[in-house]
Amino acid sequence: MGDFDLILASNSPRRRELLALTGWKFQVHPVEVDEVQITDEKPGHYVLRLAKAKAQACADSSNTDITILAADTAVVDRNVILGKPRDIADAKEMLVRLRGRTHRVYTGIAVLKKSIGRLVTELCITDVPMRDYSDKEMDVYIASGDPLDKAGAYAIQHPTFHPVMSLNGCYASVMGLPLCHLTRSLQKMDITPKTVIPAKCQSGLGYTCSIFTAVLRGDQVG
Repeated sequence: MGDFDLILASNSPRRRELLALTGWKFQVHPVEVDEVQITDEKPGHYVLRLAKAKAQACADSSNTDITILAADTAVVDRNVILGKPRDIADAKEMLVRLRGRTHRVYTGIAVLKKSIGRLVTELCITDVPMRDYSDKEMDVYIASGDPLDKAGAYAIQHPTFHPVMSLNGCYASVMGLPLCHLTRSLQKMDITPKTVIPAKCQSGLGYTCSIFTAVLRGDQVG
């Protein structure tokens, strides 16, 4: 157990892919929590609450003292949280709703060290401008099945659909785990980077980030 830096309390393949870019060694320990939104709950509060609940559930079910990382991501349009589509028709409705407009993606991070009872949280909010894709492009993408397990019915990193043409915020956060926000959270736990994370993130995702310096400086940007 001592060979690992972190436990990832998530079964998301995208979070595993992103965390693998950092050089930190990790185990995966997914947990189940109630994800029902509280009445009138704001999106930022929602994702942070779920991230903390996942971290605590992982700690409660594990005997290890490895630092636990949990996260939750929500696609939000006009203060409405868009979950994973129920079916093809629901996926199409979401993609039509988001087309040609800017929505927000909220990602909450919780880092928990059980032995000292310390919890560090981060919230990343990213404006996501969707392009005005055609009905044909949308139908082909839906037919691929990719939208059906994605919040908001899209993956920003999809290689052919390309739902987002330009982004000024954190690409990794839209995928589910903002790595520079994670870096500054772990530094508060005295866990230092093992590589130059902004460079690894950008090269791994094929994205030029304009905000990583500000994030690592501690600014509240996403």
